[in-house]
Amino acid sequence: MESVCSAHVLVGLNDLSRGVSLLEDAGGQFAIVKQCKEKSSGLEYAAKFIKKRQSRASRRGVRREEIEREVNILQQIQHPNIITLHDVYENRTDTVLILELVSGGELFDFLAQKESLSEEEATQFMKQILDGVNYLHSRKIAHFDLKPENIMLLDKNVPLPRIKLIDFGLAHKIEDGVEFKNIFGTPEFVGKCPK
Repeated sequence: MESVCSAHVLVGLNDLSRGVSLLEDAGGQFAIVKQCKEKSSGLEYAAKFIKKRQSRASRRGVRREEIEREVNILQQIQHPNIITLHDVYENRTDTVLILELVSGGELFDFLAQKESLSEEEATQFMKQILDGVNYLHSRKIAHFDLKPENIMLLDKNVPLPRIKLIDFGLAHKIEDGVEFKNIFGTPEFVGKCPK
């Protein structure tokens, strides 16, 4: 057993496969998300498989400290508009985050399909997003990758879908009085400061 952080012990993926069956998948640059079902309860989750960097010289995969930071942040937060971490597993090549299943798709796609929103609907969506961001900031956490693809709907088949902020791979705890100078985020969504 390897520990990804002091507060959470990881078990091998063999244990994951005994308790969970994998269903569907989606992907990103260094992670693949698969829908899975816990065999004992039938509950469905999202399993985010993060490829671990195999050597310091390699540029492929995610560094261990970055995975640990994401896990630590997800363990510290609990809010109705932020995805929930349920468990963590790892083997030699991957760390697997077992997350709340958010199956309603991206807010952007929902809005494009709907074409227009009432003022009340738009207000409720904005309130949910801002509530989630405010919660993070009150805990001195910056997401650093908030973009349309990372604002999801828990279930789109309800009158007013619940927003879920996802993907905390670039999130950081911000310390009081410490200037943060790194540049993070998806290039097309990174803001520029005026000179």
